[in-house]
Amino acid sequence: MPIVVDASVTMAWCFDDEATDQTDGVLDRLRHEEAVVPGIWRLEVANILLVAERRRRITEAQTARFLDLLSRLPIRVEAAATDSAAVLAAGRRHVLSAYDATYLVLAERLAAPLATLDDKLSGACQSAGVQLLIAD
Repeated sequence: MPIVVDASVTMAWCFDDEATDQTDGVLDRLRHEEAVVPGIWRLEVANILLVAERRRRITEAQTARFLDLLSRLPIRVEAAATDSAAVLAAGRRHVLSAYDATYLVLAERLAAPLATLDDKLSGACQSAGVQLLIAD
């Protein structure tokens, strides 16, 4: 079964000060399992990397190495069109951003566990009955 991984967990693999045993555990699971992410994941990752470069948290070379690492992992970007009505409904129901609701809707549709460090998204998963891989 695939796992849904959000940008907060993905970026913990890039920044040592954000990594935890749980985020490392999710990365280890990708040795035997596939991750699935919504299409917005690529943009979220790119934006976080750009901001980190501007703040001199990482260099362009480190960004390139991290993107290379991500390209080697079994991470499948979901090809199906995002169900905007479902995202809006989940966002309203759980008071989530459309971005976070997209991860929740994907996890629900795939009946897959979700890995996140985001407190609001974690709470929404618990309310929606979606299994969490990382819980506070």
